[in-house]
Parts: sequence; C-alpha cells; structure tokens
Amino acid sequence: MSISERGIISTADRQRGLIRYGLPAIQVLIFVGVLVAGVGPLLWLLKSGVSTSQDILSGPMQLWPSGIQLKNIPDAWNRVQIGAYLGNTAFIAIGSMISTLFVCTTGAFVLSILRPKWGPVVTGAVLATLFLPGVISLVPLYMTVLDMPLLHVSLQNTFWAVWLPSAASAFNVLIMKRYFDSIPRELIEAARIDGASNLRLFTALILPLSKPIVGVVALLTVIGSWKDYLWPLLVLPDPTLQPISVALPRVAKTTEISLQMSALFLAVLIPVVLFLLFQKQFLRGVGMAGGIKE
Repeated sequence: MSISERGIISTADRQRGLIRYGLPAIQVLIFVGVLVAGVGPLLWLLKSGVSTSQDILSGPMQLWPSGIQLKNIPDAWNRVQIGAYLGNTAFIAIGSMISTLFVCTTGAFVLSILRPKWGPVVTGAVLATLFLPGVISLVPLYMTVLDMPLLHVSLQNTFWAVWLPSAASAFNVLIMKRYFDSIPRELIEAARIDGASNLRLFTALILPLSKPIVGVVALLTVIGSWKDYLWPLLVLPDPTLQPISVALPRVAKTTEISLQMSALFLAVLIPVVLFLLFQKQFLRGVGMAGGIKE
C-alpha cells in the first residue's frame, strides 16, 4: 500500500469547498500567467515576423490586418543575410563550448581528483574571481587580446578572441569540481588499483559519470555565447565575422522593421529549440542527480 506524500494542506482542509475549488483555480491562473510571460513574447515576435511593417507600427497587438506575410522569413534570410550571421554564431558557440568543456573538466579533475598540495590555493583564487565584476576585467582582457603575452600577436578579428576568454570561466570550473567531489573515492581508488593512469581515469571513469553536469555546462555555454553582445562587438569589428547578436543592431538602421522581427525570431528560435530538446538532461544536471547510481 503506497502512502501519499504530505503537503502543506491537510486532507481535511482539501475537503472544504473553498480549498477544493479555489486551489485548482489559483493553480490554473498561475500556470496561465507563467505561460503568457514565457511564451507570449516569442509568439508576438512570430506574429510580427510575418506581418507588414505598417501593421506592426499601427496595430502591434492586432492579428494580421493585411494578411500573413510568410515571405518575410526568406527575405530576412537572404536580404539581411541571417544565414551567414547564424553560421558565425553557431561557429562561435561550438568553439566556446569545446574550449570551456576542456578547461573546466581538466581543471576540476586536477583540483578534485588529483588534489595537489597547492589545490586549495588555486580553488580559493578561482573562487575570488567570482566577486570581481566583469566590467573590471574588460579593459585588461581586451588589451591582452590586442597583444598576446609572449606571442605578441593580435587575436582581434579572429574567433580565438571569443573562444579563449569564454573558456576561463570560474563558475563552470567550480560547479564541475563540486560534481567531481560527489563521485565516491572508492571508485577512483579501485580504478587506480587496476592500473588506470590519470588520463584513463579521466576519460573512462570521471567523464562518463559526469554526463549530466557536462551537458548543463555545454548548454549554458552555448546559450550564453549565442546572446553575448559586448565582447564580440569589441573583438570582431569585421562585419563578415560578427555573430547575429552584433549584426542585427547594425543592420537595423537600413532594414525595415518587419524583416527585423523575422530575423529576431530566427535568432531566438534556435536557443529555445536547444533547451526544449535537452531540458531533461539540463534539469538532471542542475539537480546533481542521475550522474552516479548508488
């Protein structure tokens, strides 16, 4: 016989008319409010993307007084060159994801699994960087990109200028380390007894057990890179290399508003679809659950 979970409202209170009918009504209202706040802007963007410029300006909440303009989407793709900018954005996002995963997984492996004597000092230093506002490091980081130490080369107008700074994320290193800390040491010691090297321990044991948190970091990195504006604007002044977040405000001065809305919808659609496809892995990783079976 299964025992139902207890809640803040007792079974006796649920039999009362006010609670019995009022609570579901409140839940429905809250759900509708969250749905409107979350999906409403995306639906309005879709509606505006297939409307004429005159309809958007004269009646922004009206449903297609002049009819649905489906040609706006291919026009935005061709005339605004959304395809090229989306390609740049995807290339930047994938490169940022790979570099971030490499740095945070290897860094967390050293600090959590290998545990050198200087590990606590490095962990404290990494943690301290979280208390520094990003604006403070913007200028020195930009100067470093213009003149790389030792190499004395400029990374401006190269994708490396976006990939490398995004890889050095203290937050990702710390949450990855926290997840590695939860892996039972017995598994690690058993692998060492079997003769596993540090590289094999990392690739054959730690990474397979850490798929949930790796997926979370990858998804957050891709979405963060997709919507980043200021840093790509500084290091990628060449219009042919700019992502869509930088290109759209620039081309807005010479593009009609209907095509701008279509381009914005295409730009927003991809991160939303990514989250919907990987929401299960994302939620599992955020809860730090499912990585290790007891």
